[in-house]
Amino acid sequence: MFERKLVGQLRDRMKEERRFIQVISGPRQTGKTTALQQTLESLSVPYHFVSADDPIVVSVQWIRNEWETARVLQKQKSKEVILAFDEIHKVPDWSSAVKAMWDEDTRKKIPIKVIILGSSSLLIQKGLSESLAGRFEILYCSHWNYSECKTAFKYKLDDFLFFGGYPGAAALKNDVERWVRYIGTSIVDPVISRDILQTEEIRKPALLRSLFNLGAAYSAQELSYTKILGQLHDAGNTVTLANYLELLDKANILCGLLKYSANRIRIRQSSPRLMVYDTSLLIWAAGATRKQFLEMPEFRGHLVESAVGAYLLARGREEGFSVYWWREKEKEVDFVIENGAACLTAIEVKSGIIKHTGGGMEFKKIYPQAYCLTVGTPACGLEDFLLGKIPLFSE
Repeated sequence: MFERKLVGQLRDRMKEERRFIQVISGPRQTGKTTALQQTLESLSVPYHFVSADDPIVVSVQWIRNEWETARVLQKQKSKEVILAFDEIHKVPDWSSAVKAMWDEDTRKKIPIKVIILGSSSLLIQKGLSESLAGRFEILYCSHWNYSECKTAFKYKLDDFLFFGGYPGAAALKNDVERWVRYIGTSIVDPVISRDILQTEEIRKPALLRSLFNLGAAYSAQELSYTKILGQLHDAGNTVTLANYLELLDKANILCGLLKYSANRIRIRQSSPRLMVYDTSLLIWAAGATRKQFLEMPEFRGHLVESAVGAYLLARGREEGFSVYWWREKEKEVDFVIENGAACLTAIEVKSGIIKHTGGGMEFKKIYPQAYCLTVGTPACGLEDFLLGKIPLFSE
């Protein structure tokens, strides 16, 4: 079975001294549970793995009972034990119970290491912020990248651009209609209906869905909130749209990249450049055929830029850098990534779309410390870039 980098990262964390609860967070259907199981099975450490994906699990007492089971196992083995909770967000007030048990183990020096994960990244994030501050580390489980899909599923570049990085959908690549239904019923609907609508008070759920459909179809394009308001029925106001877009971002399906500026206030006031977290979401929302997206320059251009953007978003989550875009009059840079004041890179993408050139040079005049990349050239090919062979920051 294919083993992702996450497995090695989690395995290394489990070999360290007990310091933090390890939290695996990320989009739905990207293999978080599989990575956890592979990690546990590869270690010569006793473990207790449980899942809250059961309708009879209704209270925090279940967490306490399972924790006590792990304590009994630890006494029997007289060595450290790993306790792993899957789908823990389904237990009401789970974070308070985890905090109490973890702190008790810390006081009594009971060597139980804890891993938690769940399919809803929004509910996991909410629990972490409420009770577990200072007690956890996050390992981000991103959509599968091109290198992983090429190795595991024998994808060619065009396969990856069109089908994206959801591993469960890979088996359906020869039946596009089934693949489209899978993306809708297994990815989009659960994220919006369960992760967002059951987590947040959404006054206009139809607007949230419409915003996602519009935003995903317009991935890699700038849309001001005014233009979005003009295209959506009963859209309310820009504050509502901005809030809904932030929720879609936290749910790892769609975000609005902000325009880069050294002035932080100008960044917050800018219009968003919409970007999906995986190209399959663009394909699903746009409803275009494989032939259209891969052979027509405009469609392919948006698809290529979305693939580059999704790749940068995933690495940004894992490595801690921010992703923006930039434009000054007619000069534009597709992506700007920043990792601290000294690390700044402007990335242009040659994707088949006819647009104004020279954005990178203009950006460097304003920000002379910036490193510049042009994806789609002999020196920086799209395939090499998506395979991770091109450094993102100057060395």
